[in-house]
Amino acid sequence: MHGIAFSRSTGSLPAMTPRLPNPSHWEKRLAFFRDPERSRFSGGVDEEIAPSLTQMATRIIRRRNRSSIRSRSMPHGPRATTGQVFPTWRAAARGAGRPRGSAAQTSTSVAFPLAHCPPVSRPAPLPLLRADCASCFALCCVALPFAASADFAADKPAGRPCAQLRDDFRCGIHERLRPAGYAGCTVYDCFGAGQRVSQHTFGGRDWREDPATARAMFAAFPVVRQLHELLWYLTEALALRPAAPLHGEVRRALEATERLAAGTPEELDAAEVAGHRDEVSALLLRVSERVRAGLPGRRRNHRGADLIGARLKGADLRGANLRGARLIAADLRSARLSRADLIGADLRDARLHGADLRDALFLTQAQLNAARGDGATRLPEGLSRPAHWPAG
Repeated sequence: MHGIAFSRSTGSLPAMTPRLPNPSHWEKRLAFFRDPERSRFSGGVDEEIAPSLTQMATRIIRRRNRSSIRSRSMPHGPRATTGQVFPTWRAAARGAGRPRGSAAQTSTSVAFPLAHCPPVSRPAPLPLLRADCASCFALCCVALPFAASADFAADKPAGRPCAQLRDDFRCGIHERLRPAGYAGCTVYDCFGAGQRVSQHTFGGRDWREDPATARAMFAAFPVVRQLHELLWYLTEALALRPAAPLHGEVRRALEATERLAAGTPEELDAAEVAGHRDEVSALLLRVSERVRAGLPGRRRNHRGADLIGARLKGADLRGANLRGARLIAADLRSARLSRADLIGADLRDARLHGADLRDALFLTQAQLNAARGDGATRLPEGLSRPAHWPAG
């Protein structure tokens, strides 16, 4: 559910990757798990979400003589406002891409020494990419499937409304989702796709009053969700000063992504999103490499690595490539993660108590919501401390 819906990493997984029972079954049902930067809810609406990764991870960790874990699912957060906001968003994105300071600073070398490396400047959350559930027809509660697990209390096929959904498109147990067994809902993030599809793509026609729109609406939602996630990362990339030489390419990719997301239902159905994802993935990796190049010392490459339950307390992971790394229940207490690339990293139940995540690259609120931390966890500007984290 979390992370960006990119193509499979070209590198092989580490030798420590555990063997899973019935490989063909898991290869089919856990494609998002094998695919390092894949979004867990980004597949087609008829694609069944696999049984909780928690159950599998628990077996693996027990096999390694580690304690079992409690897991949480991913994204549920930012969305957007209605159609008239989109032109404003384009202007805001253009502004976010201009590094602060003189024109000379725009073309400066990206190899900053650590002591002089400018902090990551995150743009203010853009309305288009923030959740506005009041403007959405509860698409995440209907279009997407989920399986009974530690993240969801019951099975639900794609296209069927959740049993907790009320007639006014509100959740009947919103205030007690976690204790009711729906922790996955508390962290799912559509990046504003819900209200865009509801209010812009389908002009405010809801699937209850106009059932003829249901199939097309439910098919469009995960496509726009993928594109909005790309918009989120591209917008952040424009705020990274060390990547200024790439900002022209980033703006063009952002505009191309926006054009796709603004398409009609028919255009969205025909869109070649996978190829576009691949192009954006390669570009964001180049952005990440430029930003991380300014850090001294050896930068670790854990892209797509199996770090489930890993003991990384106090680890120096500054500038590390953790794209798509499986950090479920990993111990990252007091770890240093400045400039670490966390795009698509699975942080469910990861222990972030006291960790320094300031200036971490491509970290989302959904990833934080799925993890565990406390008042001592240092967060990037623009992201907030999850409500379920203790203050101390």
